[in-house]
Amino acid sequence: MALVLAETVAGTTLFLWASPLWTEVKRGFFKLLGAILTVLAGLTWLSVDAAVVGRFPSGDVLQATTLAATVATAIWTVLLFARRQTAARVLGVLSVPAWLAVLVWMGGAGRQSYGLALFQLAAGAALLGAATDGLLLGHWYLTDRKLPRGPINRTTILVVSVAIAAIAVISAGFSGVEASTSINPLLTAGALAPWIALGMVVATALIAGVVKAVLKGERASAVQSATGFYYLAVVTAFTAEVAVKTRFLDTPGGPVH
Repeated sequence: MALVLAETVAGTTLFLWASPLWTEVKRGFFKLLGAILTVLAGLTWLSVDAAVVGRFPSGDVLQATTLAATVATAIWTVLLFARRQTAARVLGVLSVPAWLAVLVWMGGAGRQSYGLALFQLAAGAALLGAATDGLLLGHWYLTDRKLPRGPINRTTILVVSVAIAAIAVISAGFSGVEASTSINPLLTAGALAPWIALGMVVATALIAGVVKAVLKGERASAVQSATGFYYLAVVTAFTAEVAVKTRFLDTPGGPVH
């Protein structure tokens, strides 16, 4: 869960601050995401704090990096509520490399090569970030009904993220490996986890296609329909990442080499 939560926060933070949303939507949207990301960031740190013992080769550094990224997220959120927009934006942008650094340190715990493990984490972050941002942005249209379609129409981000995630799942292999049974024993039965993950990625791809088609409609209900499908995308993307990340670590219980 530490891996999946870190991917979610890193990906969502990246797409939030790297996109032109700052000049397109009202600050309330950033406050909404900041509040949600602060909670998720705190849960990420708690998960990392509980999991680093004998699990990550650079546990102390990972703990410190996750804490720093969490604090940065909380502070830029508070600054937004305090109407310190310039400072909030600067710290928000700086929080992007902070969360990417968390993934970099997590990559050392993978059972495969470091480069491949880092790619798998980055792919998961892109998938979860695109789905989460899309869902919350769709909800924001209910608040700001004058918001142009430009931001929600960037479904290409989700489509590309799904394609990269599919490659990452395949790169993890389909053979049986030692995996964590703490999430669900079914995922380790008969090496089902990678097939479940791939199936969920394919489902997310189909949903992305439907979202893209729905948004071609000109009525306001098109955005509402797209938001509903984004709900499904978040569920399928999250399931895919949980399934495939049960196979990510070197061993289910012992120290990682």
